[in-house]
Amino acid sequence: MDASQQLILLILACTIGLFLWGRWRHDIVALAALLACVVAGLTPATDAFVGFGHPAVITVAAVLILSKGLQTTGAVEALAQRALPQRGGVLLGLGFLTLLGATLSAFMNNVGAMALLMPIAMQLANRQGVPPGRILMPLAFGTILGGMTTLIGTPPNLIVSGFRAQTELGPYSMFDFTPVGLAVALGGVLLAVLASRWLVPHRPQPEAGSFDTGTYLTEVRIDADSKIDGKPLREVEQLLDDGDAQIVGMVRNDFRVIAPLSSRILRAGDILVIESDPEALGASLTRLGLKLEEAVPPGASEKEKEKEKEATAEQRASQADDSDAENAAEPEPETSARHSDEIVLQELVVQPGADILGRSASDIALRTRFGINLLAISRQGHRSIRRLRWTEIQAGDVLLMQGEPEAIAGFASEYGCAPLAPRSILIPEPRKALTAALIMLGSVALAAFGILPAAVAFTAGVLGYMLTRVIPLRRIYEAIDWPIIVLLGALMPLAAAMADTGAADLLARTLLEHIAQGSPVIALTLMLVVTMTLSDFMNNAATAAVMCPIALSVANQLGVNPDSFLMAVAIGASCAFLTPIGHQNNTLILGPGGFRFGDYWRLGLPMELLVVAVSIPMLLWVWPL
Repeated sequence: MDASQQLILLILACTIGLFLWGRWRHDIVALAALLACVVAGLTPATDAFVGFGHPAVITVAAVLILSKGLQTTGAVEALAQRALPQRGGVLLGLGFLTLLGATLSAFMNNVGAMALLMPIAMQLANRQGVPPGRILMPLAFGTILGGMTTLIGTPPNLIVSGFRAQTELGPYSMFDFTPVGLAVALGGVLLAVLASRWLVPHRPQPEAGSFDTGTYLTEVRIDADSKIDGKPLREVEQLLDDGDAQIVGMVRNDFRVIAPLSSRILRAGDILVIESDPEALGASLTRLGLKLEEAVPPGASEKEKEKEKEATAEQRASQADDSDAENAAEPEPETSARHSDEIVLQELVVQPGADILGRSASDIALRTRFGINLLAISRQGHRSIRRLRWTEIQAGDVLLMQGEPEAIAGFASEYGCAPLAPRSILIPEPRKALTAALIMLGSVALAAFGILPAAVAFTAGVLGYMLTRVIPLRRIYEAIDWPIIVLLGALMPLAAAMADTGAADLLARTLLEHIAQGSPVIALTLMLVVTMTLSDFMNNAATAAVMCPIALSVANQLGVNPDSFLMAVAIGASCAFLTPIGHQNNTLILGPGGFRFGDYWRLGLPMELLVVAVSIPMLLWVWPL
C-alpha cells in the first residue's frame, strides 16, 4: 500500500465516519472530503469541480424540478383521488396506496411522492380507525422500493449509471433497472402491506406539531360542465365525508340556504359553502372537480373588476346598517391589472385592533385595490354562512389569501394582519397539472427510447416548465435539493481518486481473498449486504458513490460481468429500512407515526432479508455473471 492509497483510504474512512456520526450535514462532509483530496494532491485542482457537471448530477436536479411541478399543480393529487378506492377495508386501501406510492416513485422524486401521499395516508388511518403508523411505514417503504425500478427513480441509480458510462459499456437506459427492481418492489410491497399489522408498532397518534387554525370555510361554484351538476346533494356529501370535509350551506340565485336538504338537486351556478381542514382543502376540491369561487386571477380584466364593484355597491346598499358611511364612501383607486409569474397562497391572522375589524373584503375592495383574493376564512368556534366576500372580519380570524407576495404583504401591513408560518396548502390547477404531466411523460419518453440522453431529456422538460410557467420562474430553482447536488458533485472526484490511486482495487482484493474466497456469487451477495448496511446509516447517494468503484474492481478481478455488481450497489443503496435516518422517507414518518428509533427494524429487517432473497437470483438471471 503506497502513500496515495493510504491517504485516500484515510479520507474515505473519515468521510464515512462523519456521515455515520451525523454531526454535520452530508454536503458539508462531502465538500471537506473533496478539499482534502485536492490539498493532498489526489485530485488536480482543475478537476475539483467537474463532478457538478456530471450527467447524473444534472439529471437529479432536473427530476427534482419536474417532480415539484407534479406536486404543486395537483397532478399527483388528482391521480391519487382517481386511483384509490373510496370504500373497502384497511388492507385494500393500504395495498392500493402503497402500490400507488411505488408507481409514482418510479417517475418522480420518491420523497416528493411520499410527502404528497402522507395526508391521504393519515385520512385513511383516521377513516379505518387504525394507528397512522400502520399506514405510514408501509407507504414509506413502498415509495423507497418504487424508486429502484427506473433510471430516474432515485439518485443511486443515476450514480451507478454514471460510473457505467465511464467504462466502455456506456450508461444504463431508462428501464434497465426494471426487471430486478420491479421483482424486488412487488415482493417488498406485498410484505409491507400484509405484515404491517403484526410488525409495525401500534403507536398512538402524537399531538400535531404545527399550529392549528381550525377548519376553513370556503366557497366553490358549480360550473355547467361540472360532474356534480344535476346530482343530489347527498352524493356530494358522501364524497366529502372521505376527505373530512362537509357542506354547511349553499347559495342559489343570491339566496342563502343554511341547512340544505340532502335530496336537493344541484345546478350549475350554485355555490357550496364547504368546511374543511387546511391540508385537506385541495383534496376536497379535486374529489369534486370544483374550483374556488374567489380564485380569480389577480390580473383580472377590467370588466371583471367592474362587476365586482357593482356587486359591492349592491351589497352596501342592501346592508347599509352593517357598514358605516365612512367605509362605504372610501375611495377605491384603480390599479393596473397585474400579470405575475409568482402567485402564492399565504395565511394571515387578524390581530386585535386591526383596521380591517368589522369590515369585509368587499368593503375594502380587496381584489381591485390589492389584486389579491380571499379564498377562505378560519374562525375558531363560530360558523358563518354569509357570502365570503361580505363576511365581516373579526380578531383572530385566519385568512387564506392568494396573490403576489408583495401585494399580500402590502395588504397585511396596511390592515394589521400577521403572516403565519408557511405550510402545504395546495389548490389544484387542472390546466397546469395536465401540462406538467405531459411534459414529464415527454421527457421520460425521450430518455426511454434513446432519442436524447437522460440529462438532456429532463433538462428539456425543465425548459418546458419555464416556458409554460408550470412553476413560477422565481421559484423554479427552489425545487432543487441543493445539499444533495453538492453531495453528488463533491463525491464524484473522491470516487475517481479511489480508482486512480488503486485504492478501490486494493479493497476489492481484500474482500475477495479474505471473505468471498474467489466465489463470484458470495462476492455479489456481500456487495449487496455491505451497500445495504451502509445505506441504513448514511446517505444513499453517498453510499452508491463510495461503493461503485469497489464493485467495478471486484468484477474486474473476478473477470465477470460488472453489471451484476453495479446493479447490486444500486439495489443495496436504495434499500434502507432499518433506521429512520437511512432515507428521508423514513424520517418523514417518524413524528406523524409516533415512532421511535428502534421501531423500524421490526419490519425493516424482514424487508432487507427479502431484498437479498429476491434480488440475488434475479441478478444472476437478468445480468448473468
